[in-house]
Amino acid sequence: MSDATETILTTCPRDCYDTCGLMVTKRNGAIHRVRGDPAHSLARGRLCAKCSVGYNREWRDPQARLTRPLRRVGPKGEGRFEPVSWDTAITDIAGRLKQIVAANGSQTIFSAHYTGTISLLAFFFPMRFFHRLGVTEVSPDTICNMAGHVALNYVYGTSLDGFDPRTAKDAACIFVWGANPSASAPHVHEHWLAEAPGKIVVIDPIRTPTAQAADLHLQPFPGSDAALAFALLHVLRRDGFIDHDFIKAHTLGWEELEPKLADCTPTWGERMTGVPARLIEEAARLYGQGPSLLWLGQGLQRQTTGGNVMRACALLPAVTGNIGKPGTGILYLNWNLGQRHIDDGYLTARHLCPDGLPSVSHMDLAACLADPARAQALITWNINIAASNPQQAQLRQALMRDDLFTVALDLFPTDTTDYADYVLPAASFLEFDDLVAGYFQLTLAAQVKAMEPLGEALPNQEIFRRLARAMGYTEPELYESDTAILTTLLQHAKLGEDFASLAAKGVIPVPPEPLIQFADFAFPTPSGHIEIASARAEADGLPRVPQPLADSKPASGRLRLLSPASPWYLNDSFANVEKIESRIGPATIAIHPADASERGLAEGSNALVANETGQITLSVTLDETLPRGVALSHKGRWPKREDTRANINVLNPGHKSDMGEATCVHSVEVTARPAR
Repeated sequence: MSDATETILTTCPRDCYDTCGLMVTKRNGAIHRVRGDPAHSLARGRLCAKCSVGYNREWRDPQARLTRPLRRVGPKGEGRFEPVSWDTAITDIAGRLKQIVAANGSQTIFSAHYTGTISLLAFFFPMRFFHRLGVTEVSPDTICNMAGHVALNYVYGTSLDGFDPRTAKDAACIFVWGANPSASAPHVHEHWLAEAPGKIVVIDPIRTPTAQAADLHLQPFPGSDAALAFALLHVLRRDGFIDHDFIKAHTLGWEELEPKLADCTPTWGERMTGVPARLIEEAARLYGQGPSLLWLGQGLQRQTTGGNVMRACALLPAVTGNIGKPGTGILYLNWNLGQRHIDDGYLTARHLCPDGLPSVSHMDLAACLADPARAQALITWNINIAASNPQQAQLRQALMRDDLFTVALDLFPTDTTDYADYVLPAASFLEFDDLVAGYFQLTLAAQVKAMEPLGEALPNQEIFRRLARAMGYTEPELYESDTAILTTLLQHAKLGEDFASLAAKGVIPVPPEPLIQFADFAFPTPSGHIEIASARAEADGLPRVPQPLADSKPASGRLRLLSPASPWYLNDSFANVEKIESRIGPATIAIHPADASERGLAEGSNALVANETGQITLSVTLDETLPRGVALSHKGRWPKREDTRANINVLNPGHKSDMGEATCVHSVEVTARPAR
């Protein structure tokens, strides 16, 4: 008997900073093992625990995966279906969509999607269909990071052009503010940060493993980050770290902001944030001496005043001149695909809807879907809204509408697919060719088909090609093949690679040499300068300059609830991996021992956690490193797999941040008492 072995290099397309290279080993034509590519700069032969388990189990398990189109046969929410052919499913879906367009208009069809996969074809190509159809788009980033995008666009004109991580070798200091790489970028935590020669300063209310490993950890009370930024700016100004020549040449509005710094002393900062004044001074000096990098995490801006927080923090590079030279810069996301010669307008065929799609915030989705005058149909893909969205109880009630025609694409039977009229099985990243552009490292990588799709599963793009054909659309963009698109993308990129050569390498850096952020000091703002004072913000009803604000502390008896990423989940991915479920046990809430004692709670006891929006029972764990008044419960669990039939989002009222109509989930307040 032969034992033929084959090795395939591919790329993890999860919504993660790492964008790991993978090595797939096949024996006798079947996948034997998926692991990290030993040659990849971050993976180095290892995967994070969640991917290692998931990719070698549920992702390739036909019993866990969706493998055939399904049609609902029971009440919505019960998840009872019968298998049907692709022809039946596509014909019925197209027929219903045509009826809705004729009777109510295409704007009553809602498309909800996000980052279940961020490979370029699977992520972007479906928008060709939706641009042609003219649906209402549920604005993707409002569930995650829109406030930060809006804020940084006011200041720098872009939120997608970050510092090149390769320049860390030149940095004397790296600020990691509101990001938790140990959970959301485990290989960045393990390798990039650990090997950086500069001092690491972590600013986070939680003492994460990244914070524990840092040279300095500042723990502001949630909602006080803007005040902390102003206290740091006060020290930078007082101690001579302000670069007045840079400010004069490349910024606008310093004279409007500077007077606000006088009262923002380290003592004031300690009072506003809880961070000791001596640590504020130490952090400011480390940053001011430079060269320094500033990484602003997406969790930082999920607050009521998250946009103001981001504008305030973004001032540090601007006023110290930590821009435009090696070892300096600011990073939110490196997702300017044009920098890698990728045209997202081509990928999405934006010209098919020249005026743009109407949109709503995820914060308004429950109300929109509950209203038949606004919503007649819902198509979800790359997202599990019944787990990830706010107003969980209200959203479920809206999804129960029998007259809301719902179609869900997914790899697995999720909370959301249980409410669908049709469930369409999507292929996994192991089952089709694609490209992946990281949003931390400046890379372009091949996602290489390593196995046939399980059952009758299809890639996202092929599903929407079939829907377009059933709708009778004639635009050629809707039918362009994967091979043709990949060829076009790589030809336009002018990297000297075709897909086969890229697949052989796995990943390449783009550009090949480290990039200095804003090296030409040309900022894509209206003025061409860094706008410390923003006329656009003022026109939008916001202050011209950031404000030294801190949220009020929770009312007596209440706790500020943080629900960040878990190292075992990725948003709501991996919650159905049985080995992970057994490893982590029941959902928990961590609080300070003194807060627990005041509420009659103890380690391992059950707490009824509640607010005006909902309630959930969680197991208590005590953590003396938490600030008093703060509770911690990680996101990512699927409600359908919990005894409570809910996850932490049952407590999220869906309030909007100050910018971008985005989530402020880290501003949720709750009570906690012993559960009966």
